[in-house]
Amino acid sequence: MKTNRILSLLRLSLGCIFLWAFLDKVFGLGFATTPEKSWLQGVSPTAGFLQFGTEGVFAAFFQSLSGNVLVDWFFMLGLLGVGVAFIVGIGIRIASIAGSLMMFLIYLSLFPPENNPLIDEHIIYILVLLFLGQTTSTPFSLGSWWQEQKIVKRYPILR
Repeated sequence: MKTNRILSLLRLSLGCIFLWAFLDKVFGLGFATTPEKSWLQGVSPTAGFLQFGTEGVFAAFFQSLSGNVLVDWFFMLGLLGVGVAFIVGIGIRIASIAGSLMMFLIYLSLFPPENNPLIDEHIIYILVLLFLGQTTSTPFSLGSWWQEQKIVKRYPILR
């Protein structure tokens, strides 16, 4: 029972991390994004990081994506989708794959990591996301209800 509660807190915490990043970039809440650099003000939510934050082997590739509208939309929809899915407990498998892909791309944009030749926090996030994607429904979620729906029974990837 205690393990399920810890898994729920982990799931909710990760959901809040992704959803908060989305909200901060959309509205410029003044944490990582100032109001004048918000997406609502027409500023690309990925341009700053892609242009100035990337480094290492793949930096030139990621810098070439800076300001691309499709990259912005995929990134923002990914943050929103993963955040909401983990908070409500629906679609955790797909969200864990999407979140892991996002973390892997960020990892590559900074490769090699600054403080370790291979592992950094993005790899840990990937492992936790993939682990949670394999767990059954946990308390404080709509996961049990969701798993009983016909479409989910037919397509288990939707769990």
